[in-house]
Amino acid sequence: MPGQNTDSNTYDVIILGAGAAGMMCAIEAGKRGRKVLLLDHAQKIGEKIRISGGGRCNFTNIYTEAKYFTSLNRHFCKSALKRYQPTQIMALLDQHGIPYHEKSQGSHEDKPHDSSTPQRDLQGQLFGDDSAELVVDMLLNEVSKAGVILRNDTEIDTVQHDGGQFSVQTASTRYQRGTNYLAPSLVIATGGKSIPKIGATGFGYQIAKQFGHELTETRPGLVPLTFTDDFKVALKELSGISLLAQVRLNKKIRFQDDLLFTHRGLSGPAILQISSFWREGQPLIIDLMPGKNLAEELQQLRKSHPKQELRNALAYFIPKRLALYFQDSTSIGGQIASLSNKQIDKLHDTIHNWEIRPNGSEGYRTAEVTTGGVDTKNISSKTMESNQVAGLYFIGEVLDVTGQLGGFNFQWAWASGHAAGQVC
Repeated sequence: MPGQNTDSNTYDVIILGAGAAGMMCAIEAGKRGRKVLLLDHAQKIGEKIRISGGGRCNFTNIYTEAKYFTSLNRHFCKSALKRYQPTQIMALLDQHGIPYHEKSQGSHEDKPHDSSTPQRDLQGQLFGDDSAELVVDMLLNEVSKAGVILRNDTEIDTVQHDGGQFSVQTASTRYQRGTNYLAPSLVIATGGKSIPKIGATGFGYQIAKQFGHELTETRPGLVPLTFTDDFKVALKELSGISLLAQVRLNKKIRFQDDLLFTHRGLSGPAILQISSFWREGQPLIIDLMPGKNLAEELQQLRKSHPKQELRNALAYFIPKRLALYFQDSTSIGGQIASLSNKQIDKLHDTIHNWEIRPNGSEGYRTAEVTTGGVDTKNISSKTMESNQVAGLYFIGEVLDVTGQLGGFNFQWAWASGHAAGQVC
């Protein structure tokens, strides 16, 4: 019988990590009749799924393409993504009666897009209508249906490979003795270092290095950026402000979406997106009025409302507190009629090309993903199997494949887990 449960500690496949990728792999392997053991050190399975998308799980993006992923090998993700597409995970939710919707272009809530405002970058995001718990329950149900043996709250002590067999020794606890499990196939689905409070560790990277795989640089990705104490004091009064902005790192890397001022620095989708590419010391250029021209607007107001105060005029285009900040920082104020062309040009350049220099990020504590990971040069893009150690597979976030914000990382988890589950 597929996935038949016996007392033996020998399996066809052992999967380390019961997140999105690990569960998908276990389901697919179990459906093929493989005897699968799924191990996870967490007490509660699927925590990253539960907290994603504000608790509703942004489980995929209908516009998934390789161009939305970064990796040293930008072609690596194409095969798996082509063979497991967003419509397939959507169909699985449909089977379980889980309702979902595409997030609209609204800033903070789902509402019709106003075509008169500049378009945001993030589109095609699919969220569950209800709690992300439903997605976790769906996966656990499919895991059980496939006959997979799931062991949570299980710490791994050692992993060895000898004679074509992997040996996974679990650690002893106050509740159970350590056990040695054997299998010819081992799948590493342990994720990255992001959000350690829910159990994230670098364990998968240790296993990769143990078996001779190289790692690319790992960094917090999709993470808020922070500033020096002096700048934080200057921006203190702006905390909580959110507005549409375009954030540029260079001519090629730019994102347009909501930007949020926090008491530590900057966050919001536009900042989270750029953070995966930003490096210490690099400045960011922010356009706080994308799609508009402040100089032209002020020139018109100088004719139509010459006695209007500048701070009130600026508040037409950006939040009032932000307008006051730029009026003070540029030392330009008074009535519109009193502004010179030079002052208008200075305001225009400041607000459309506001240069800031973050000094760091909030780190793995709040990062949604880990960029970098196991170098894909020695991994099969079709099967996720190591080219160096037969029977060893790497899937999901542990690999050097990172998606942009908006459901792409979950789609990579489903796709890479599915790819390995067809062959392991």
